[in-house]
Amino acid sequence: MSSSLDRIAAKLAEETLEVMKETGDERFYMEVSQMIGAASQTLEEAYLTEVRVRLAANKAIAFIRARKKSAAKSQAKPSAPDQ
Repeated sequence: MSSSLDRIAAKLAEETLEVMKETGDERFYMEVSQMIGAASQTLEEAYLTEVRVRLAANKAIAFIRARKKSAAKSQAKPSAPDQ
């Protein structure tokens, strides 16, 4: 049962994040969560975990990429010639 639960929660989270990206509605996952929770608290908890993990991972990836870009720019700047 656990694998079914995880698989369903992951699929719902994936589709929810797609809608959030397309619409810009950052709280859409909470609406979906309320709807799921009315029928299954177990699925709601698994779903919220999937969404939060993915949101955190996306933020971490963006942070890492920004840091890499900043470092690359710093290294690409020519140093001022000595006078």
